[in-house]
Amino acid sequence: MAAHVYSIAMPAPHSAPSLDAHTTREILDRLVSFDTTSRNPNRDLIDWIAAWLLQRGVEAEILPDAGGGKANLHAVIGPRGPGGLALSGHVDTVPVDGQAWSSDPFTLREANGRLHARGAVDMKGFVASALACVPDLLERRLHRPVHLFVTYDEEVNCAGATALVAHLDATGDKPDWCVVGEPSGMKPIVAHKGRLSLRVRVRGKAGHSSQPEFGANAIHAAARAVARVADEQDRLAREGVRVDGFDPPFSTTHVGTISGGAILNIIPESAEFDMEWRTVPGDDALAELTRLQDHVARHIEPALKAGGGSGFVYEILNELPPLSLPPGHALAQSVRHASGHNAEGRVSYGTEAGIYQNAGIATIVCGPGHIAQAHQPDEWIAVSELEACDVFLRRLVDSTVARA
Repeated sequence: MAAHVYSIAMPAPHSAPSLDAHTTREILDRLVSFDTTSRNPNRDLIDWIAAWLLQRGVEAEILPDAGGGKANLHAVIGPRGPGGLALSGHVDTVPVDGQAWSSDPFTLREANGRLHARGAVDMKGFVASALACVPDLLERRLHRPVHLFVTYDEEVNCAGATALVAHLDATGDKPDWCVVGEPSGMKPIVAHKGRLSLRVRVRGKAGHSSQPEFGANAIHAAARAVARVADEQDRLAREGVRVDGFDPPFSTTHVGTISGGAILNIIPESAEFDMEWRTVPGDDALAELTRLQDHVARHIEPALKAGGGSGFVYEILNELPPLSLPPGHALAQSVRHASGHNAEGRVSYGTEAGIYQNAGIATIVCGPGHIAQAHQPDEWIAVSELEACDVFLRRLVDSTVARA
């Protein structure tokens, strides 16, 4: 679907929270009130942000997905054209199902210097801080643009960031630098692992369990493949590429879910499992997948097919490239100065940053709060972290794209 520029003729939805929000805390209060769990549409929230920006004189492009229920938002403050600095955050969140919250997850609650709500730290807090600084940016003499990226589905497959990059490639309106505000304690993160997640389906042949020679047990075949994954994890820990700064400093793999069968006395004709690799820069997850497929084809599938099964099918669920900002890059220097952190970090979780890097945009991760506070009941972000982020963003803009 084509991009839509939010205009005065299209006001914010009637049910949306008030646009009268100025501080980071006030904006965060509005953002968390939208239930943007990844399974839900996010258009009401995106429309609210676009209307909030328009009220302050900034037009935003709304970039819907194929179904129209979800969308990215791209806004530019300052002169249009390529180059400049992007501030990027996703607004989808993980579910609250089954979690014991002390209060409504979608109502911001303050207690003991902490702000509690789903998405408060991951990562609507950074988005709120970026929006709160827009009026100040409009007063600055920007010689290069400041881009705002707001994306969908980061928690699922990063489809939003992938679509946004395609839009930037098509328009040529691409920044030179990008800060992804995932929670890092305001410490600059110059590298993170890549992630390849996979669903493996196994098709055997049903039969009575008393006559195994007349069937092909899909669970047994899947179990042999899972055992191979466990062996590969041991190999990576023992022999894998080491990159200092990661914890652990090598690539990892594991199986997270497995299912199959219908009843005990029937040979199961189907089974499936979900697995992943998290790779350090320099390792290739697709090469690891090929290793697994070759092993299965040589050592597991022949017996399965001899019993009447059809074999293994591999479905890639998500491919997230690693991030690795070159040592001494000017962006890292600017972020260190603006954040007040001399050290740089590396993390094992993935972000949208690798997607922007692969698109030719130098990217770093730096945002308020800590990843351990995310995805938990009573998720929270410290008020002091948001205040630090407010200062950081203004310092970064002043040192990179604003005239003295």
